[in-house]
Amino acid sequence: MGQILACTRRRQLDKFADEERKLPHSPIVAPPVRETIYIVVMGSTGSGKTTFINLASGSNLREGSSLESCTDEVQTSTPFHVGRQQVVLIDTPGFDDTNLTDTDVLKLIAAYLVTTNKQGARLAGVIYMHRISDLRVGGSARRDFRMFQELCGEEAYPNVIIVTNMWGTVTAEDGNDRERELATKDIFFKLILDQRAKMLRHDHTKQSAHQIIQNLIDKETVVLQIQRELGEGMDITQTAAYKQLDKEMSELAARHQKELKALEEEMADAERSQDEETRGELQEEVRKVEAELEKAQSQAARLASDYQTELRRIEEILQVKEG
Repeated sequence: MGQILACTRRRQLDKFADEERKLPHSPIVAPPVRETIYIVVMGSTGSGKTTFINLASGSNLREGSSLESCTDEVQTSTPFHVGRQQVVLIDTPGFDDTNLTDTDVLKLIAAYLVTTNKQGARLAGVIYMHRISDLRVGGSARRDFRMFQELCGEEAYPNVIIVTNMWGTVTAEDGNDRERELATKDIFFKLILDQRAKMLRHDHTKQSAHQIIQNLIDKETVVLQIQRELGEGMDITQTAAYKQLDKEMSELAARHQKELKALEEEMADAERSQDEETRGELQEEVRKVEAELEKAQSQAARLASDYQTELRRIEEILQVKEG
């Protein structure tokens, strides 16, 4: 994975522009450079985030499958050039990650973005990857996009590009129909497109990736809502992103409670009919649902302290020196 870049003093930032190419690179974190533009790449698991980054930058970050994530850390690409501008792409896990909870993902993304913002990283914007091949946008994908919106905030929407990919897996007619639906329905991307975000196609070529990136390079740099909130000293549990996550978790808890009630009624029926096999299976289901509910509640309660721990970890890696 390469060695982690070390920055021993804040004033060394001025030297990085000339020295960065000589330094080893880490796919986990890379200290910001004033002459470098950073772009965050987000999207649900399997949407092609890491593939896009590797293609655009010539990096070799680990890629997952369409169903399982391989990004359980924030990763950064090798620095590369689009025209005369040096660029680093930031790879993030999705909020439907197969290995991480949603609170874990929020903690990782927030800590990294806040730390790099503190170091003066110039963020050009955010790319949100979406598979045009999806027949429908499921609940987990919509949840991921809602979290994305709250991380960015409305002021950052002009610096957002929705990138549709995997066009080679659909007919032109089906792809055009899905693209039109995504752009015109409120439950999808219409809201942010109405507020000057863009939606662009990616044809899986390096040229296409660089053209997309150029759209963000041409813009003024931006500070995301989560960076601004936490940078101003707000507790992570008071941020817009956490409030959205808390709402999602509350709805999930309500569904679990409803499921538990139904299972308990089925268990009572099985007990009356002396169906021990069914009763045993239902008891196991009840235990699973109760464990999931307890896990979600525990993670939410620990988020603030876990975030501070992650923040210190990232700061130690980047060796941030305040003051």
